[in-house]
Amino acid sequence: MKKKLLFIVTLLCANTYAQEHFSGINTSRRTGILNASVNPAELANLKNEMEVNVFTFSANVSNNKITFGDLVGGNDLGDLIFEGDEPVNLRGDVEILGPSFAMKYNKWAFGIQTAAKIKTNLVDIDTNLGNAIVNASDDLLIGQANIVTDYNQRASATAWGEIGFSAAREVFENETHKVAAGATLKLIFPGTYANMSADRFTGTIENVGPLVGLTDTHANVNLAYSGSLGDSFTDSSNFSEFFAGGLNGFAADLGVNYQWKDENGGYKINAGASVKNIGSMTFKDDNNVNKSYVVDIPDGQYLDLRQFEDVDNIDDVEAILVNSGYATLTESEKDFKIKQPTMLSLYADVKVYDKWYVTGFLQQNLSDASNNNRIGSQNVFTVTPRYSTSFFEAYAPFSHNEISGFTAGVGFRIGGFFIGSGSILSAAIGNTTQADAYMGFRFGL
Repeated sequence: MKKKLLFIVTLLCANTYAQEHFSGINTSRRTGILNASVNPAELANLKNEMEVNVFTFSANVSNNKITFGDLVGGNDLGDLIFEGDEPVNLRGDVEILGPSFAMKYNKWAFGIQTAAKIKTNLVDIDTNLGNAIVNASDDLLIGQANIVTDYNQRASATAWGEIGFSAAREVFENETHKVAAGATLKLIFPGTYANMSADRFTGTIENVGPLVGLTDTHANVNLAYSGSLGDSFTDSSNFSEFFAGGLNGFAADLGVNYQWKDENGGYKINAGASVKNIGSMTFKDDNNVNKSYVVDIPDGQYLDLRQFEDVDNIDDVEAILVNSGYATLTESEKDFKIKQPTMLSLYADVKVYDKWYVTGFLQQNLSDASNNNRIGSQNVFTVTPRYSTSFFEAYAPFSHNEISGFTAGVGFRIGGFFIGSGSILSAAIGNTTQADAYMGFRFGL
């Protein structure tokens, strides 16, 4: 499965440059639908009576091994990703906000949003195991490697579509203070899914003549897919089946917002808290597969890892394991439920002087990315100084990400158009392991 079992690395590094979406602009003083994606209570602060989102796109990938300089330098990613002893972690995201609309009515505000999303994860992949599978035919493995893990190694990808209905209301307001609450109900349309995992893997990898052999091994393996990713997990077009599974899931966002108002109609502080993506989706495609195996390879017997070289779908992975005689089926189910990436968001935008502001933003993951039935996300803390007027805005987000560490970016808004990145400044010196970009256009009426 040379360069393919870890398909997410190749796919994302080729197609997106990545974990907080719309870093800096999502807490803009020009409140709109994008702010409501962070906290639905923000709809109560709409700057216009009506707001239209035309199109917004964000893509990002974050990892703990490959730097931006490696990406543009043409280095062999299959070698770099498995350097050192630290397990490989990678999170990738694409988020598209389609045509969306919001409006204010007295103390109420309402909105409808459309979105398409892709999330991909490599979670705690052992470097020796990954290197042996991806580079087995390159004669890069020498001698013996012993692997003992007490966690779940996982590679997964999910694509789905959403239609969200939001409502927010001013709960309290006087000349100085304002409090609002809001909620979004999301209708989820599962698209496509793939998961390969090896829980509590122990084993030994050895060169045995021409073989790269796996021996004295025990692991609990899960192989699952639904939709187009069952055909091939290396064809990027298979990730575009956002609404293919029909309506088969629900999720909710809940939030509160507080403003300490100033005398000019703006605010001194705008702060909020929300819990997002409380819910799940069920995959019911005709080609669904969700099987769990116990893999036991006795000491002195070998599974040749070179067999995975040309594999590009999970059916072939399963066939190799089953035909080897070392895999015992323990569980199989047709339909399966995947939980959404639940997270807590906290933020405060503080007016420093005149048109200068500073925002603090925290995203805390509330789900376990190593769990086979969950979509993961990463923890992020961002500080964003900004200069903001009604027509123009410039800002520079400085973030610490759970996987990629420190990043610095820049963004601009002119009217309803915005463009930016949460990592372009750190990428300019080539040593960041995250890259991302976003742009969009919306207008008010």
